[in-house]
Amino acid sequence: MKIGELAAKTGVAPRLLRYYEEVGILTPWRAPNGYRSYGEPAVDRVLQIRELLEAGLTTDMIREVLPCLDAQKEERESLTCPDIDVTELDGLRRHLAAIKRRIDVLQRNERAIEAYLKVRAENTTVPPAEAGEVVAMVARPQAVSDN
Repeated sequence: MKIGELAAKTGVAPRLLRYYEEVGILTPWRAPNGYRSYGEPAVDRVLQIRELLEAGLTTDMIREVLPCLDAQKEERESLTCPDIDVTELDGLRRHLAAIKRRIDVLQRNERAIEAYLKVRAENTTVPPAEAGEVVAMVARPQAVSDN
């Protein structure tokens, strides 16, 4: 598929796809006329890149971890992970801790919404005490370790 088709399938602008190529996190096949061509796996790759960027990783970090993620996805026994310098490792650790905090918040909100929906399904009127418990579940911050 051409770059415009990949852009349409992923919702990522062609200019950004060219940037991903420039920084080495997306590699198209080049036709003899110089046009970029992408296989179906590029759709998943672009979506994975977007998710990693949204999680706060830099394109440099993404370039370093993609080989490891590919090996895990393919369930290969030996991971071909390049050595990452200490500062990048520290950055990855911080981002991993932030991701875990976000997951915790999302799971807590999921439980609160499920509880609310269960109460609503059982009774069309939510008693103030139960409504307050549901609100408290969503609003109550939970400590998450950065380890």
